[in-house]
Amino acid sequence: MLRIILLPFAGLYGLLMMIRNKFFDWKILPSESFDIPVISVGNLSVGGTGKTPHIEYMIRLLQNDHQIATLSRGYGRSSKGYVLADEFSSFHEIGDESLQYHQKFKNINVAVDEQRRRGIRTLKNSFKDLSCIVLDDAFQHRYVKPGLQILLTDYHQLYVNDYPLPSGNLREFRRGAKRADIIIVTKTSSVFSPFTKKRLKELLKPKKHQKLYFSYISYGKKDALTDFKESSNKRKYYSIVLFSGIANSYPIQEYLRQYCSELITIDFPDHHIYTEKNLEKINSTFSNIFSKNKVIFTTEKDAMRLIKTDLFQKIKHLPIYYIPIEVKFHLGGEKGFNKQILDYVKKNRRNR
Repeated sequence: MLRIILLPFAGLYGLLMMIRNKFFDWKILPSESFDIPVISVGNLSVGGTGKTPHIEYMIRLLQNDHQIATLSRGYGRSSKGYVLADEFSSFHEIGDESLQYHQKFKNINVAVDEQRRRGIRTLKNSFKDLSCIVLDDAFQHRYVKPGLQILLTDYHQLYVNDYPLPSGNLREFRRGAKRADIIIVTKTSSVFSPFTKKRLKELLKPKKHQKLYFSYISYGKKDALTDFKESSNKRKYYSIVLFSGIANSYPIQEYLRQYCSELITIDFPDHHIYTEKNLEKINSTFSNIFSKNKVIFTTEKDAMRLIKTDLFQKIKHLPIYYIPIEVKFHLGGEKGFNKQILDYVKKNRRNR
């Protein structure tokens, strides 16, 4: 009922965004291209489509043969302007996603700047051999015109079934999807039939210039966040406490349920900055579980918001683990996607 009541406001918001987009289309507002491959990864909805693991996928694909950089605005950081990640960086300076890239991939450049054009120029001037820049969450940042636009949409919340804010979760009307060169349906089931592919293609109706791919989440081995060490490498627990501050935690909830009899979830807002009170709640929830066969899990992105902080000392005695994730493609999509990315970078690097 609330969504219905808010539909007129959603229409107004969508109209304002459409006018903004037209200003860029008509060149009333400037959109700058660059003489270096720039790949944008983003979505139409507000968070939760899996941008981070897809960017990590491209980093793994490119890093051995190309010098690459990631650039985002650094959502949730307390710093301003251009910041290049170094060994002392915390999420307060560069945000949780950028810290995650920096922690996992030591041979790439990770930068943040709320003004993406300035960030791209600074990266180009600082690293003369730079081959490619990957923009994180920049589909609506039209002051930059990427050479390749990747649009992600959650299988369970397709943009074609959604509405603009505040009635829905879209940042603009669905028609904005036409700017994408690649559309990826994310978070599908690991079992994926050709019939499902056909149905999704009929729903999304990609344009002739657009390639459509389907990805799913693959979970890695658990990694210890704290100093606590289990006496054995357990795979089954009676109780698992999961705390997370991400837009959509349902995939990891579904994954963890197979390893416990009881899953207790503590949800925080997306990009949540943890407080002492939050950690006390996590601690008390865990302590109040009667069974000794218990453990705490969180996401890799949440872990980035806890390490290198003063609060970390308050939880380091607890058995807290996080599970790294990767994305994989269905139905031979990996080969086609890899080729499209590699061909784009190679062609445009050669023409510099």
